Amino acid sequence: MADARTKQPVPFRGGGFRPRPIRFVGLAVFVVLIALVEWGTRAGWISNLTLPRPSDVLATFVELYETGALWDHLSVSLSRLVMGSAIGVSAGIGLGILIGLFSLIRAGLVPLVAAIFPIPKIALLPLFVIWFGIDEGSKYALIALGTFTPTVVATYGAVENVDRTLIRMGQSFGLSWLSIVRKIVLPGAMPGILSGLRISLAIGIILLVAAEMLGATHGVGAYILQAGSLYDLERLFAGVTILSILGVTVSFLIGQIEKRLLNWRS
Repeated sequence: MADARTKQPVPFRGGGFRPRPIRFVGLAVFVVLIALVEWGTRAGWISNLTLPRPSDVLATFVELYETGALWDHLSVSLSRLVMGSAIGVSAGIGLGILIGLFSLIRAGLVPLVAAIFPIPKIALLPLFVIWFGIDEGSKYALIALGTFTPTVVATYGAVENVDRTLIRMGQSFGLSWLSIVRKIVLPGAMPGILSGLRISLAIGIILLVAAEMLGATHGVGAYILQAGSLYDLERLFAGVTILSILGVTVSFLIGQIEKRLLNWRS
């Protein structure tokens, strides 16, 4: 399409604020921040008692990798995170869908979820230790509960926000209840469910560290606790870096799932 006076193409203006992928900008931000800290610690503007040099943290990280201690701690933490989150997220999505679809279940369980949701889950760790012991059971239970409640809230909120016009349209075409749920409700709720999943897994990582600081000898949380007790900032920040990389990886994986499941939005 061209303007009749200028004969120049008219730019498309219907993008709808669709986000554009811009590569390497996020990486550049990380690089600049790390370079500033490195320069500040070497120049003496930042005390080594406050922040260690990023180069020293990198050397500690490389040492962890070469000795095999990195995988020893990371494999234990990943197994706990995957097991606890799988229980909490699957139960949360299932219950959230039921709450969003059935009024009786919503009336009975929404007040209960609202009562549990604001409780600091870390405060329940001693109780879980009494119930499940100091081994893996209490850690799984803490992560499961921590990921369960935000997943329930995000899921039933997403189901309730599905456009009712689309549901009425499906009913007018004679679609069965199950077909409406499968073809309209679940696809429409999926963006909200995946957004809630990002928050739930981030909370799961936080609770993982808290759980591993009690009665654990292996795991990223236990490694950070040991480094902090010795005031070994290089090891401490190496552990924090592992958690940061874990969080970025989880976010990236969810982003890939979104691209695959939500390609209909493009």
